[in-house]
Amino acid sequence: MKVLITGGAGYVGTGLVPVLLDKGYQVTVYDNLLFGGDPILPFFRRPNFDFIRGDVRDLDSLKKATKGADVVIHLAAIVGYPACRKEPELAKAVNVGGTKNVIKATSDNQLIIFGSTGSNYGAVEEICTEETPLHPLSLYGQTKTLAERMLLQERNTIAWRFATAFGVSPRLRLDLMVNDFTYKSVTEGYLVIYEKHFMRTFIHVHDMARVFLFGIENRCQMVNNVYNVGSKKMNYSKEDICNLIKKHTGVYVHYADVGEDADKRNYVVSYDKINKLGYDTTITVEDGIRELIHAIRAIEFRKPYANV
Repeated sequence: MKVLITGGAGYVGTGLVPVLLDKGYQVTVYDNLLFGGDPILPFFRRPNFDFIRGDVRDLDSLKKATKGADVVIHLAAIVGYPACRKEPELAKAVNVGGTKNVIKATSDNQLIIFGSTGSNYGAVEEICTEETPLHPLSLYGQTKTLAERMLLQERNTIAWRFATAFGVSPRLRLDLMVNDFTYKSVTEGYLVIYEKHFMRTFIHVHDMARVFLFGIENRCQMVNNVYNVGSKKMNYSKEDICNLIKKHTGVYVHYADVGEDADKRNYVVSYDKINKLGYDTTITVEDGIRELIHAIRAIEFRKPYANV
């Protein structure tokens, strides 16, 4: 089976590629290398790996890349509300325009698996299920919601509404909440936290990679559906996360009265729909914090990895 991954050189993609290669799939990464290509260098020794340097905004290039692919995993995006806020026109062009091009470049014979986000829900008081109305508050959430809707309407699509990612990846990101808090704890020794009571669900980047494989292997019963991807055992408040980090670093935490999350990510999510099909996460937040601490202490980051 041939799999094309748009944005495959990113945080999730570089964790996903070896998972698919190890299963014997022919994997092609399509990426403009906005953050460099070093993380994908080890893959070139694998005979079933290929790379195309291209941009999802380039329809002609994308059409050539998708030709012959059985599955297109669409990860290419400007990710996170700070990055989208910094360059709003680029975010719209990539997240929405790029998704339109994916639709134009593919056919009904191909399966598309889309990396969406829980930010689509916006501010929600009840437990979020896949039927909860979407009211995204940030540009990031708005562009991902629109992209998800277009794909589900136009193509055979499985969409993952991911919990908040964390953990070590070859293309590491340190702007994600758990990763950011852990990095600052190790390097600065203190944290200033607002909205400590806000609840959020988390998922390790390796478990994100695993669910794409799960979707491919169970595509017949999952296609044309959206799924919250995470686990009910991974719902934490910001204060809970800080306490776990403090347990392993001794960091000083100050809880501030000012500051707010533009995405208003304060909700509890139900993962029953995908859990009932047999998927669940395997790596705990505490395990992820431990691995991050080891990595941060071992490697001196001259410029922390981030999307902004």
